[in-house]
Amino acid sequence: QVQLVESGGGLVQAGGSLRLACAASGFIFSLYGMAWYRQAPGKQRELVADIRSSGSTNYADSVKGRFTISRDNAKNTVYLQMNSLKPEDTAVYYCNLVRNRNNYWGQGTQVTVSS
Repeated sequence: QVQLVESGGGLVQAGGSLRLACAASGFIFSLYGMAWYRQAPGKQRELVADIRSSGSTNYADSVKGRFTISRDNAKNTVYLQMNSLKPEDTAVYYCNLVRNRNNYWGQGTQVTVSS
């Protein structure tokens, strides 16, 4: 079965950096696009970035130039490098896979940015 396990969240000061990782299993990772979403308290879950199987990427306007999504097909892992973090980046970050019209989510990892 599909499993997505996020790691790398934590508490960081504004201007700092974090690197999130999502270890995937249960499917042929290299064939599928992957995405990172986030959800702040009282807000809807929003797309942060996605990466296709080809390696092409897409970013939310709010994170362009600060975040970088990447993938390592040999390790079945997708990453989110987050630089120049702002307090408004505080949220639970989720890894996402859409496969056969089904949405799969990890358990999420908390990112807290203090001002």
